Amino acid sequence: MFGEDTVQKVYFADHISPAHKAVIDAFNKKYHGRIEIVAVDLPFSKFSTNERKELLARSLRSKSNRLDIFSVDYIWTSRFAKWCEVLDPYFAEYAQTKIISPTIQSCISDGKIVAMPLYIDIGMMYYRQDIIQRLPNATAIEQKLKKSITWDELISLRSKLGYSGRPYYIFQANDYEGLICNYFEIAKSLDSNFFAHNTINLDSPAAKKALQVLVDFVHKQKISPLKVVEFDENQSYEYMLQHDAVFVRGWPNFVENFQKADPKNPTFQYIKRAPLPHFKGMKPTSVYGGWNLMVSKFSTKKEAAIEFIRFLQTKEAQKMMFELGGYIPVNHDIYADTMYLAQHPDLVFYRQLVENGFHRPSLEDYTKLSDIIAHFVHLAIKGEITTDEALRRATEMIGSKNVLIK
Repeated sequence: MFGEDTVQKVYFADHISPAHKAVIDAFNKKYHGRIEIVAVDLPFSKFSTNERKELLARSLRSKSNRLDIFSVDYIWTSRFAKWCEVLDPYFAEYAQTKIISPTIQSCISDGKIVAMPLYIDIGMMYYRQDIIQRLPNATAIEQKLKKSITWDELISLRSKLGYSGRPYYIFQANDYEGLICNYFEIAKSLDSNFFAHNTINLDSPAAKKALQVLVDFVHKQKISPLKVVEFDENQSYEYMLQHDAVFVRGWPNFVENFQKADPKNPTFQYIKRAPLPHFKGMKPTSVYGGWNLMVSKFSTKKEAAIEFIRFLQTKEAQKMMFELGGYIPVNHDIYADTMYLAQHPDLVFYRQLVENGFHRPSLEDYTKLSDIIAHFVHLAIKGEITTDEALRRATEMIGSKNVLIK
């Protein structure tokens, strides 16, 4: 048990948003005199996801005990498993009964629970309601958007809105994991079996067509400016706001995070949520994202660290994260609370999206493969190489086991 006279300081590394700070403060108040969570802030504004990944890996590789708990992008779970505590003894039953199923899948490596989810993300689209309302059939269009519009319908709306030659659909095409999310969503929408047997086949028709779709958005249909090749999520949101683009592909907490920085901006009242578009005859689908919590194998305060993770799974903490930061809860009981859902209808929308979501392949070397694919897909969207060359070179590099140096 915890010492009666000594406060255990538990170091927790994450992007510490106001929502994170609130739950840390609530925990520290509850456990005053016993446990104190000390935040180690790794802000997205300062560290890219890849930089954050390498920073954490370096610390764990050295067997440092300076970090007790840290959050990982869920696709890193398998890579970090060898440095982390197995959590089955603490969460096996809880994970089955209290955590929504898609999230716990991303916490398992070699059949063992090695992480617990903090929140889940799901790919989606935002649109400007005030711009759509310029159309005479705006109500019907919005009804379609809320169910998922086809890509052909989305493209055809551009001329009706007078958006030829203007930024219209914004997505993330910089050389990073966010581009892979955009690419895989298109590929999976084209072929529901794209990730059969937990593999990535870049020679498949869906892989080739998906890349051509993204290239055509920029160079053929010109619904997306070439500048998307410079964008991560935050940059794409900023561009949408600054240039009155109609649509942007994104994640659930865009409005919550940006509105805090610019609360008087009237545009936010017109930014509405929708599922991603789909291809005619196919179903809409979205990639899962989110961040998981892991306990370092080298921590000397594992019991206190696990107590904090237990707290973060509670309805109290999960609601706080959602209300203050827009982070989608993973606690099943929240979705069973009809009164709470009535107060927060966005949660109903997110839960429906989650039902149509998919996981990226769970591979220990996933991030290496992803880095290679992102690099060549990015070059194709820039127009520097053809789509065939991009996928051929990516396949060759993956097969050669060479390390990509960017």
